[in-house]
Amino acid sequence: MLTFDPLRAEISKYMKEFTGVYFEPKTEIFVTSSAAEALNNAMFAFVDPGDEVIIPTPSFVTYKALTAMCGATMVEIPLRGEDNFQIQLEDLEKAVSAKTKMLVLNNPCNPTGAVIPYETMKGICELAKKYNFLILADEIYGRLIYGDAKFYSVASFPDMKERTIVVSGFSKTFAMTGWRIGYICTSAKYLPVLLRCHQYSTTCSPTFIQVALAEAMNSDLTRKQVSNMLNEFAARRDLVMQELDTIPGLSYSIPQGAFYILVNVSGLHMKGTEFSQKCLEEAYVATVPAIGLGENTDTYVRFSYAASQEDIREGFRRIREMVKNLA
Repeated sequence: MLTFDPLRAEISKYMKEFTGVYFEPKTEIFVTSSAAEALNNAMFAFVDPGDEVIIPTPSFVTYKALTAMCGATMVEIPLRGEDNFQIQLEDLEKAVSAKTKMLVLNNPCNPTGAVIPYETMKGICELAKKYNFLILADEIYGRLIYGDAKFYSVASFPDMKERTIVVSGFSKTFAMTGWRIGYICTSAKYLPVLLRCHQYSTTCSPTFIQVALAEAMNSDLTRKQVSNMLNEFAARRDLVMQELDTIPGLSYSIPQGAFYILVNVSGLHMKGTEFSQKCLEEAYVATVPAIGLGENTDTYVRFSYAASQEDIREGFRRIREMVKNLA
């Protein structure tokens, strides 16, 4: 059994409610063993050797690796902190060539926390139609939105369902990381091609997990728990920014989604790798040097606030002490 039909029906209901797009359960949705497998399927189904894949950076490391595995060329659009790590449409258009097959769009973004506004998303969709490329939309953080930001699915724009492969899963919104369940929503014409990759990589996800999800994902209890979790993430985000504001030499762009924040450490006359190493060895706090996520972010580190408020406060207490000792 590739996919438990009641789960596809519940995913269809969920997508209609939160993205405004209806995907027919049997012909436009299938379940994968994690969103990571969904990304793999989408890349290998449509990207060929010699193609070009546009990837805004800094970005999730998997996109670059999958592009290389397909024998394609990654074309970077370096995002800038002074632009709040938002895609500039003129930069995107300059990156398009006759070899462009796909744009990978992670919204909200890991690692920047940026959420693409309506007008920018509209412009991206117009360029996809103008130059005839696919959009691989990694929307796994689509429910994790804060403040006045609003999430817009690529597939919700006119004529874009036919050009979009939406990837999502249960690890983030539903805190089911270890269960490894993801899904793809796309036009019916793409599903047979995607399934040919899927059946030779994973075959299927465990049926008993799919049955449980079909029962629980849209229940009143689950909705309440997800709402509570989103409120907690919003509080953690605010706490992280409050703590960062107390440490001289560190600056950041306000994250609007996901649960990451990119912090610029250049005010300490350091590169991100050096700062992360000191945090680990002297403060026993783990961060990620952003140079591994994009060549243009060598003075940044990524902090995750998928931790308790107590741990966040303790982590920043240690970092504050470490920075004080640098002086």
